[in-house]
Amino acid sequence: MSEADERARPAGPAEQDQPESAFTVIVAALANLGIAAAKLVAGLVSGSSAMLSEAAHSLADTVTEVMLLAAVKRGDRPADEDHPLGHGPERYIWALLASVATFVGGAVFSFYDGIHSLTHDAEPGDPTLAYIVLAIAFALESYSLRTGLRQARAEARLLHYGFARYLRRTPDTAVKAVVMEDSAALVGLLLAAGGLLGGQLTGSGVWDGVASLLIGVLLVYVAWVLGRSNAQLLIGRPLPPCLRAQVRDEILTVPHIVDVLELTTLIQGPREILVAAKVDFRDASSARQVEWACEEAEQQLRERWPSVRRVYLDPTPGLGAQRPDGTVE
Repeated sequence: MSEADERARPAGPAEQDQPESAFTVIVAALANLGIAAAKLVAGLVSGSSAMLSEAAHSLADTVTEVMLLAAVKRGDRPADEDHPLGHGPERYIWALLASVATFVGGAVFSFYDGIHSLTHDAEPGDPTLAYIVLAIAFALESYSLRTGLRQARAEARLLHYGFARYLRRTPDTAVKAVVMEDSAALVGLLLAAGGLLGGQLTGSGVWDGVASLLIGVLLVYVAWVLGRSNAQLLIGRPLPPCLRAQVRDEILTVPHIVDVLELTTLIQGPREILVAAKVDFRDASSARQVEWACEEAEQQLRERWPSVRRVYLDPTPGLGAQRPDGTVE
């Protein structure tokens, strides 16, 4: 087994944008913290369970953003002697905990408060302050979502992906979480406003309780999607089939390599990909030519995909190859 050592090289486009993930998460966290406090006050004044659910939603989002920031910072630490493959997968542990926080902190409280409102049918209070808070929160959440969308679209363009496909497949789950949570927050604000309006027009607290339950359903969906994405990456997700085929074709362009018998790819982080392959070299190739072919293969893969950080090539005889003793495999 030959391992191509990592060499110093200029950062690729995705790596140069590395601080963007942290900035996107910080913007979202600050917005959610202020919004949570305002919603709590408005919910207590108006007696709206939907507003209190939205306050819990924003507080859960704030906790989520703190965990995502920890994920970005800890996952980007370089490899060391104790962690030779880097710390990339650690970001998915924190991101998975963030999705659990969204479920426990937001969805569970929303369901509880919604059921309580429906069973007690309390008379709604004055919703004026709640409407003002909802309008301000909508503006702040829109700005936070705009920041996340701008980064996601820029990275989608770099990868030549459509936006929807990028959001579905991206290993940068911090950006995915911000986009999904801010989108859910805007929908939740509209649901809360609908609950307030329904209660104001009918004098019944049922509308408010239903809005709270719908907010809970929304948060369950977001937590499930984000939790599943992070779990898949923790277990180990390869490159998509089309990219694996391109990696195989790129290796085959290297002189002295005649076949790729087995190819393994692993996404270790948003900008960390491992490539390992069993490669059949020409029987007439010298040891020196095999060594340089390995180096050339690594260089070509890194130039085409800057996220490829580690390349391992294993010289392996193909089927029907003759052993040194003259026997055939």
